[in-house]
Amino acid sequence: MLHTRTTPAQRRRALRERLATGRLLAMPGAINPLSARLIQDTGFEAAYLSGAVLAADLGLPDIGLTTVTEIAARAQQTTRVTDLPVLIDADTGFGEPMNAARTVQLLEDAGLAGLHLEDQINPKRCGHLDGKGVVPRDEMTRRLRAAVDARRDPDFLLMARTDARTVEGLDAAIDRAKAYVDAGADAIFPESLTDLSEYEAFRKAVDVPLLANLTEFGKTPLLDTRTLQDLGYDIALYPVTLLRLAMGAVEDGLRTIAAEGTQQSLLPRMQPRSRLYELLDYQEYSAFDSAVFDFTLPPGS
Repeated sequence: MLHTRTTPAQRRRALRERLATGRLLAMPGAINPLSARLIQDTGFEAAYLSGAVLAADLGLPDIGLTTVTEIAARAQQTTRVTDLPVLIDADTGFGEPMNAARTVQLLEDAGLAGLHLEDQINPKRCGHLDGKGVVPRDEMTRRLRAAVDARRDPDFLLMARTDARTVEGLDAAIDRAKAYVDAGADAIFPESLTDLSEYEAFRKAVDVPLLANLTEFGKTPLLDTRTLQDLGYDIALYPVTLLRLAMGAVEDGLRTIAAEGTQQSLLPRMQPRSRLYELLDYQEYSAFDSAVFDFTLPPGS
């Protein structure tokens, strides 16, 4: 009730221990705090906050318009309600290396288990769009070293994302990943890999946990978890899946109401009131104050 039952330090340690098992970790992207609760309730072991989703939630494109304080506030709202470790997209660190250092500390304070920083130039863009640019490798390593120096909890996971595959080629992306590990990155997020051979090449070359970004409608094939496990990957990321599902359902619902003049035909597709109240732990609030949950749900709700 009201808050999680675990501390940020416990959740960071849980993520580290889970990654050390060698078993693939499926990580759906939350779209709000309630969806993070649902991710936990469904049995997943970690959740993600996508920069693209956080921007879209504000009605903005994913081109670096959000601020670090905006994403830290949203992250804190999410980590307050889930016992899962949460990884967040920290874009390019929101500025120079000193900004990246401040970003690390703000996101530590927000209760997150880790973040990833990318090597795109500003303004950044979705990793599966053409026209990206990447900063020089030395500039990104300075960004990472600043993040490492700023970290106060050694269990806070610092992941480096490289977008170099579609800009400089696979070999350059692998070379960058190795340099980022040398600079202190705990894990690597190779963006926009295009086939199994590229996944295999990264796994062979880089000896830290690797993330596979399974975003829809992009350059990367939607590999299943068995394939990723066999490839030796550590995280299967579904960053925008829930947003796409939710917005598709909202759009269909609005069109149905406009066409039919009622939401009656939509009821079978809705989460019922009883399930929502279960997720919100109304009963636990009632145990705290019996005046909170002193009603009976209508039939079929």
